[in-house]
Amino acid sequence: MLDHIQRLPLTSRDEFFGDPRNLFAAELCLRRALEALFDLGRHILVKGFALGVSEYKEIARALHQNGVINAEESALLNILAGYRNRLVHFYHEVSPEELYEICTHQLGDITRIASALQKWINAHPENLDEGI
Repeated sequence: MLDHIQRLPLTSRDEFFGDPRNLFAAELCLRRALEALFDLGRHILVKGFALGVSEYKEIARALHQNGVINAEESALLNILAGYRNRLVHFYHEVSPEELYEICTHQLGDITRIASALQKWINAHPENLDEGI
């Protein structure tokens, strides 16, 4: 999803806002990227720790409590959970300019958390019990 966002014309505000499809694509891909990140976190918690966590902010806390991510990453993931909820439930409050700024300057937050989760997975393959 991040690759799709990065292929949008983000270097030019005029070009980005000149085609409303860019805004719709950015919003959809950003939401899906965030949801995939939380799905991965939920998968780690279920497979690695037999913890069923449903709410996105709970996922951030549980990943930290179980040593998957550090406190700073947990705080960032908590913010991302709130933003995902805004995209889904308060989408009318997310301005096109805000969405453009996130896509041009903050996608690294998603990449940072995804890398932390992948690092934990690679370091702890024994914790991902396939039987759970």
